Amino acid sequence: MSVAKIVELVGSSEKGWEDAAQTAVKEATKTIRGIHGIEVKDITAKIDSKTGKIRQYRVGIKLSFGIER
Repeated sequence: MSVAKIVELVGSSEKGWEDAAQTAVKEATKTIRGIHGIEVKDITAKIDSKTGKIRQYRVGIKLSFGIER
């Protein structure tokens, strides 16, 4: 029997949503072992009010990992 823990994280990037998700996962791997997967919950962006272009991509994720005993 296995048990997983889930944490919610937000990643951001100037390149795109995929890179924002990867940024969140990369940071999580610095302190969390045994990551199983992610579920993307929110996809948002910050817009530059002067140019109307996307300035920052953001992704809210739920990250799951196994609990070690």
